[in-house]
Amino acid sequence: MDVVIADDAVLLREGLRHILERFGHRVVASVGDAPTLLAAVDRHLPDVAVVDVRMPPGFRDEGLRAALRIRTEHPKVAVLVLSQYVERSYALELLESGSGRGVGYLLKNRVGEIEDFIDAVTRVAAGGTAIDPEVVVRLLESRRDHDGLEQLTPREREVLALMAEGKSNSAIARALVVTEAAVLKHVGNIFAKLLLEPSDTEHRRVAAVLHYLKG
Repeated sequence: MDVVIADDAVLLREGLRHILERFGHRVVASVGDAPTLLAAVDRHLPDVAVVDVRMPPGFRDEGLRAALRIRTEHPKVAVLVLSQYVERSYALELLESGSGRGVGYLLKNRVGEIEDFIDAVTRVAAGGTAIDPEVVVRLLESRRDHDGLEQLTPREREVLALMAEGKSNSAIARALVVTEAAVLKHVGNIFAKLLLEPSDTEHRRVAAVLHYLKG
């Protein structure tokens, strides 16, 4: 896939480039500020943009604002945001964009776990979600139960939390040491309790995750 990288740290940009190219992806642009990122996406229309939250010129939320603009102007371009810290308002705003599809939010230390990082890039490029486990925990700290969430069993909540991290049914089964058939049953119960209408499975997974994190 084609990737644009945006981070003001040259060493991190080059490290990401090396990792992505090692796994057969093509880095079509590597930039250090938000305006150049927007121009690069306009020019190359990559499959995914990997974007730091804080970049020049202000080092506040320029990267996030650029990511949200990309989501609006180029909805087919997936966005994976990297951040040094868990910033709840930023994470929710990003995850709500584009109905939560083709988007991810990872902490930068996750990049060191190379296979997890590549999996996240691949997942968001395919229209899925990839949310750092620590981001999930922080978002849930401020969440209140409502709209059917209180009906979920403890096991269903575990399954939904792992779905929020972007894990597949087979990965959830391995994490919980249960069968994949059991996970499928839990996922079906989650959809029913959250009143998610039948549609493609990936869409309902994303909708369930957003419901959970925003509740």
